[in-house]
Amino acid sequence: MSVLIFLVVLYILLGVSMMKLFEKAGIPGWKALVPGLAAVEWCKMIGRKPRYAWWFLFPIVNIFIYAGMVIDMVRSFGKHSFWQAAMAVIYAPIPFFQIGLDKNSRYEGPILEREREFHRLHHEAVEKNDKLALKKIETEYAYMHKSQLREWTEAIIFAVFAAAFIRMFLIEAYVIPTPSMEGTLKVGDFLFVSKAHYGIRTPMTVVQFPLMHNRLPFNLGESYTKKPSLSYYRLPAIEKIDHNEPVVFNWPAGDSVVLTPERSWAVFQLKQQTGGKIPPGMEVITRPVDKKDHYIKRCVGLPGDSLSIRDGQLFINGVPAQNPTHRQFLYQVTPQNVNLKKLEEWGVSLSSEQDRMLASRGLFNLDDEQVRKIKSLGPNIQVSRIPQDREPGYVFPNDSKRYGGWTVDDYGPIFIPKKGVTTPLNLDNLPFYVRVIAAYEGNQLEVRDGKIFINGQETNSYTFKQDYYWMMGDNRHNSEDSRIWGYVPEDHIVGKPLFIWFSTKNGNMREGINWNRIFKSASSM
Repeated sequence: MSVLIFLVVLYILLGVSMMKLFEKAGIPGWKALVPGLAAVEWCKMIGRKPRYAWWFLFPIVNIFIYAGMVIDMVRSFGKHSFWQAAMAVIYAPIPFFQIGLDKNSRYEGPILEREREFHRLHHEAVEKNDKLALKKIETEYAYMHKSQLREWTEAIIFAVFAAAFIRMFLIEAYVIPTPSMEGTLKVGDFLFVSKAHYGIRTPMTVVQFPLMHNRLPFNLGESYTKKPSLSYYRLPAIEKIDHNEPVVFNWPAGDSVVLTPERSWAVFQLKQQTGGKIPPGMEVITRPVDKKDHYIKRCVGLPGDSLSIRDGQLFINGVPAQNPTHRQFLYQVTPQNVNLKKLEEWGVSLSSEQDRMLASRGLFNLDDEQVRKIKSLGPNIQVSRIPQDREPGYVFPNDSKRYGGWTVDDYGPIFIPKKGVTTPLNLDNLPFYVRVIAAYEGNQLEVRDGKIFINGQETNSYTFKQDYYWMMGDNRHNSEDSRIWGYVPEDHIVGKPLFIWFSTKNGNMREGINWNRIFKSASSM
């Protein structure tokens, strides 16, 4: 809603601020307040054809059209400095009001027509080698001349501006840093991700360093300010998220994190390992939704689904789910002296320090085909899946008393919240919905004397305000996913991976390039 209010206020102020400019150009001021007509007259004032106004109807493109037209508007009134152009782009109503109220500012005619005339005359003088005419033209059109520094500055700013908007609204490049999606997506794969497929999410964080996600280089701190901020809004989607599609999203548990050289830790994860306390000297950083870390997993559960896992097999609504081709589990291979080079040829991940440490003990994350190939090495080769038993409360909802027997291989059943659906609330199922109610949907949640209170009112039910998804990595025993930190809210969805545009072996350029992975689809099973 705040995005809509901001745009409406900007439009009203823009129209009012242009009334005086229209009048100085001999156009009735009231036309500046009429949608469509104002854009047509604006085009004429700067030297564009009226049909150019149609570009305002195309999302994203219209941002660049608007930036160019506000600059041309102030230039048509003789304002040619770099800072006057910059101010017009930052917030056009301010310079428009200033020009309209300045008695000395006058309309000098369509700037683009004068530019075309300048280029025509300059070209003719150069062709004739008429130095006197050239000098006269350059004197008469001195305001057209820009220093080399300004030319470079404007080119760099435009490039950064364009790249930032494309990255913010359309397509962003990502790199796979961990093996949680092995062997579908490998460490060192570079992906293009579409932000339009599931609906363009407008920015919530307004002030940020261009082309940085959440951290500045060299550990200089966060790359944004939390205020001012806008509320969540998403444009219509091209398609809906479906079962088994890889999805990029903001890490839901990443609203309060502790940073270490290796990774970000959610506060609850760190407390699990340290007996409920944050170690001294560690800073807790709170982040808005769109500045949480990016994760990529496979969406295995949709809003309204019932989900469970039995002996590693996923069930959706009681039916065994389709398994990814390269679904992996952790296996013990004996004897341990297997040929590591051969395993790498078969796509077994040995990229990380953890992988190499496990390999030294004969432990590998393998898919079904890799298991078959290893067994074929000889009759004495044994390959056994390792049970994943962790301390009670390790998996979501992290409640050791009620759900302490759940593991990543034997889990559920659980219900995935769906917008508009009302669920009964009691102390047994409340752990599943604590973050949904309080963190994701902004309510005040309390439990007093065995009773549940939401926003001060006692209740025994709750109606969900948005959809939620369940994300899991294909590397089932080496993936931190929804089994650990729960549901992914719709407002955390970032985009759809399209294809791999570059890939390095084990995430290291020195080890070479995976040529066979370049331009491979990122959405394959």
